[in-house]
Amino acid sequence: MRKIEYKNRIADGILNDYLEAMGAVLIVGPKWCGKTTTAEQAANSVVYLSDTSYQQQDLMAINISPHMVLEGDTPRLIDEWQEAPRIWDAVRHAVDHRNESGQFILTGSAVPNEEKLKEIHHTGTGRIGRLAMRPMSLWESGDSTGQVSISELFDGHTNIACMVPEKTLEQIGFLMCRGGWPESLKKKTEKAALLVAREYFKAVVEHDISRVDGVLKNPERVKRLMRSYARLQGSQSSYSTISDDISQNESMSLSVDTVAQYINALKSIFVIEDSLAWNPNLRSKSAIRSSDTRYFVDPSITAASLDVGPKDFVNDLNTMGFVFESMAVRDLRCYADANEGTVYHYRDSSNLECDVVIHIAGGRYGLIEVKLGGDALINEGAKNLIALANKINTTKMKEPSFLMVLTAVGPCAYRRPDGVLVVPITCLKD
Repeated sequence: MRKIEYKNRIADGILNDYLEAMGAVLIVGPKWCGKTTTAEQAANSVVYLSDTSYQQQDLMAINISPHMVLEGDTPRLIDEWQEAPRIWDAVRHAVDHRNESGQFILTGSAVPNEEKLKEIHHTGTGRIGRLAMRPMSLWESGDSTGQVSISELFDGHTNIACMVPEKTLEQIGFLMCRGGWPESLKKKTEKAALLVAREYFKAVVEHDISRVDGVLKNPERVKRLMRSYARLQGSQSSYSTISDDISQNESMSLSVDTVAQYINALKSIFVIEDSLAWNPNLRSKSAIRSSDTRYFVDPSITAASLDVGPKDFVNDLNTMGFVFESMAVRDLRCYADANEGTVYHYRDSSNLECDVVIHIAGGRYGLIEVKLGGDALINEGAKNLIALANKINTTKMKEPSFLMVLTAVGPCAYRRPDGVLVVPITCLKD
């Protein structure tokens, strides 16, 4: 098993909890986000089904006797399990018969296609826990000081006041374009770090999206679809809207059915992770929009899709704003995971909107608006948050634990007189 210098992940603690509670754990997420490396820290033996040196031997052994591959010190890691879906039922069966927790860790960079799913006969419910990983948050990559904790905010520690090492817009732009790919952190130059994200984008377009369902897709069409999806980040655009956007802004068109097919394929390899709509109890009769909000799993995919770099953002703050929102959502999802929470988006028929709602156990939730910074944008975000908080029927649900404007830049984190927190993303942690 590989032993390399390891940068701690939020998923470490979650994985340990799952291994204590469940017979097996499935870790899913996009390629290159660090699933295997994280799993290796907890595993005592491993089978790499993605290793072409032994792949055919391993697959043959699994076809002959899946249980043979499961023999080894536990927890036993089966890397890229979807390459041999028969292993799923074997793991479930072994967990049942051993009657012990922490037996196996499975990792997967893709959801098995329909043909492979036919080989799986049991869901694994109650035996196999599921852990989602994403590229690194700024806290995990070492780009946040961690002075403000989401967990502590939920515990009522909202009287924050601290100075933050301020970054320029171009520096924030670099973090967005670099993304949270662990491999990029090892590079000695910014140019090399940025290349990692662009190579990920290229691999998705040219290979990965076609491999997931075995249907060859035109790379140029995939690029145009992803460019449109990037333009519509943070919106609730329908497939027909995306199709229209491609027709209006690209040199080719994609039918609604093709858009749906490509988006489903990107979801299957965890490139797209949309945000679900939040449905609180309201005092008013405003209709709540139920459409999902469009996001890539990492802001670097948005930047690569649009072919923009850190310096481009300085002259195009509108584009920077929605790419920054993508980074904020990625980080907040990581921090929500650490608190057994979920990230949602809110919008109603009056167009009152909240970029992020973090909902955790016990009915607690926090409302967050994402802004680049500056007094005007911060005031706008605070106004929206207070308006939404006043709409919530607190006789049927709790008051929000906190209201926050999350910014790209700013010299400090503080609590405003109206109670709204202003927090630069570079000082936030789980």
